[in-house]
Amino acid sequence: MATKGLLAKKIGMTQVFTDKGELLPVTVLEAGPCVVIALRAIQKDGYGAVQLGFGEAKEKQLNKPAAGHFKKAGVAAHRHVREIRLKADASYEIGQALRADLFSAGEWVDVTGTTKGKGFSGQHKRHHFGRGPVTHGSHNIKQPGSIGSSSTPSRVYKGMRMAGQLGNSQRTTKHLKVVRVDLDRNLLLVNGDVPGHKNSVVLVSDSTRQPKGKK
Repeated sequence: MATKGLLAKKIGMTQVFTDKGELLPVTVLEAGPCVVIALRAIQKDGYGAVQLGFGEAKEKQLNKPAAGHFKKAGVAAHRHVREIRLKADASYEIGQALRADLFSAGEWVDVTGTTKGKGFSGQHKRHHFGRGPVTHGSHNIKQPGSIGSSSTPSRVYKGMRMAGQLGNSQRTTKHLKVVRVDLDRNLLLVNGDVPGHKNSVVLVSDSTRQPKGKK
C-alpha cells in the first residue's frame, strides 16, 4: 500500500537527456495542486485513506450534496475527487495542498489511469488471435474457432476470449522512475508511458517495493 500520492493531468510525451547523455522517453504530468478534502480513519471508517480534489470547478456546476461536501471541508470546489488508500502512518490535514514536490527525482512511482477506448473490436485485434488459412477453399480466415463443446459443458464458460469492448478500462503501470521535477510549472517527468489519453487524469503514488533488476 502506498504512503503518498496525488492526482495529475497527462500533458503528453517528450524526450530528455540525462547527465550521462542518455536519451529517455518521458511522460509529462501536471502534478496537482491537489487539496485534501477528507480523511478516512481505520477506527471510524474501517480503512485509512485521503480524499483529494483536483481541477477547479464552478459551484453552479455542482449538485447540492457535492457543494455541501466541499463547504463542510472548507475548501473550494473541484472537478475531480478521488480517494487514495494509504498506510496508517501517513499524516495529512484537511485543506492541505499537495504539489509536485511530494516526489523527487529518482523515486519509483505507480501510475493508474483509464486506457483509451477503442470501441467494439474483434478477437484478432482484442486478443491477438492468429488467422486461419486463406487457401484451399477455407472459410475460416477470421473466425474465432470453437468456443466450447456441445455435450460438456453445454454452455460457454465465463471469460471466454471473444469480440467485445477494447480499452476504456483502468490500468496501472508500475515502477516508473521520476526523471525530473519542475517545481516552477508543477510538472513531473516520468520515464516511460502511462495509460490514458492527453489531458486525462491519472493517479500517481509511490511504488510499494523497488523493482528487481533496476537501479
